[in-house]
This record gives sequence, C-alpha cells and structure tokens, in this order.
Amino acid sequence: MTKDYGLNDEGESLHPDEVLARALKRRGDIFDQFKVLIRESAPTYDLISKTAGYVHHYTGKTGSQQQLSGVMRELITLSMLAAKAEHGFTPNHVRRLYNLGVTNVVMLEAAAAMAAVTGWTTVAHTAAAILVANTPDYPFGSMPPGGEPKELVPFPEMEQGRSQDGTVSDNERDQDEYAYIAALDPELARVAARWVNHCLTPTPAARLGAGPRELVAIAAACARGETDLAAQHMLRAYSYGMTRTQVLEAVSCVLPMTGAMTLKIGVQAMRKADAAT
Repeated sequence: MTKDYGLNDEGESLHPDEVLARALKRRGDIFDQFKVLIRESAPTYDLISKTAGYVHHYTGKTGSQQQLSGVMRELITLSMLAAKAEHGFTPNHVRRLYNLGVTNVVMLEAAAAMAAVTGWTTVAHTAAAILVANTPDYPFGSMPPGGEPKELVPFPEMEQGRSQDGTVSDNERDQDEYAYIAALDPELARVAARWVNHCLTPTPAARLGAGPRELVAIAAACARGETDLAAQHMLRAYSYGMTRTQVLEAVSCVLPMTGAMTLKIGVQAMRKADAAT
C-alpha cells in the first residue's frame, strides 16, 4: 500500500523525494544531516527550507517588500554561524558569498561587527571558514570558476549608513556603563571601548559603514536576548539612516540559527527604540 505523505499548506507534496527536490532547486545544495531529517520528518525540513529560503534570499523566495540585499543577509548569516562555531556550515556560506562577488575582507568586517557583541573568536572562526572553503575537500557548495573573487562586486549596503544625524554618540566610551567601569579600572574602560569602536565605527576606507555594521550587531544582541542593548544599537542604526524594515530583516537572518524567539526579542527591542525617539 502506498503511503500518503499529505500536502503542506501551499498544496505541495510532502513526499521526502519531492521535499528534497524542492530544497535542491531553492538552495542549490543540501547538507547530509538534512537528508536524514527529510527521510524521517519531511514536514519539519520543508518548513525549515521555506523559512530559510525567505530570510536568506535563496532562489525563488524573496518578497517585494524586503529591503536587505542577499549579500547583506549572507554576511549576517555567516557571522552568526561563526559566532556559534558552526564549522560544518560556515565554509558553505563563504562559498556562497564568493559566488556573489564578496571578498574575504568584507566577510571579516561583518564578523568584526558581530564580534563587538559575541567576542573576537567570531572573527577567528570566520577566518577558519575561509581557509576550509578554499580547500577541495570541503564538499558543500562550489567555488567560483576563478576561485575567490579578487575584486568586490558592489552591493547596496556598501553605500548606506556612512554618515549619521548627530543624535547618537559614535564613541562607545560615552555609554553610561563605561563611567562605572572607569571608576574601578580606567584602562579596562579605555581598551574595551576601543575594541567596540574599531568594530562598529569604521574608517571611511572600510567597505561596510557604521549603519550596516549596526545591523549585524543588532542581530547578535537579539540572539543573546539583550533587548535593552539591542534597542541602543537600533537607535544608532536609525541615526545612520537604516530603516526599521532593514533592522527587522537583519534580525530575521539569524532566525534559523537562534530560533523564532529572536524575532520576538527583536520586536521588543524595536518597541523600546521607538519609545525613545
């Protein structure tokens, strides 16, 4: 007797073979562990694939109201995976970015923005992913025909968030917490603030300006459940001209790795930021 696998809410078959075929069409490749999941629980992977397809801009799953580019979404995704030390997945996203024309230095700039929240091991894990992506033994994704790109292909966020309206300080040392730290250990306050400034207040020559870097930091803060701190960074992002839609979409990029609760935390932070303006 043939098993009836049923249909999803879009009327598509939930037969494992059909779910796998749609996933490959949408994403281009699939990790081995997800093949096991499809075999044993196709509806679970079907939802994973569709949700990730929407928030990460995989083929055929974009929305007309979305504002963040596919490149920016991949940069946030790579940085969050690196922060979580997901060594099996991160090289695949490096290769995805290579195929979008993104250079190593941009990946490391995004990782540094996340590292302001998650620690500089995030940068190290990103660098490790770059090394693995450039080895022939890594089986997931494909390198561009000429190898890693030598020149950066421009993407929209490169031109955004380069100057702010003056409503928020650009110096981390001005945050109230540092006055408390400085009263106990002035040098700690200086070096800690210096690190954050390096990550989030780049020089004009940087590929990513302060606005897009704040989007990365916001996603990281929401993933940590830090609603108040996320709201502070949202205010800075807004001061650099980033939109509320961009902020929400940045948070959505880490949903696959941190859960839908991160989106709710993001909304709570957005409401706090709205109340402060």
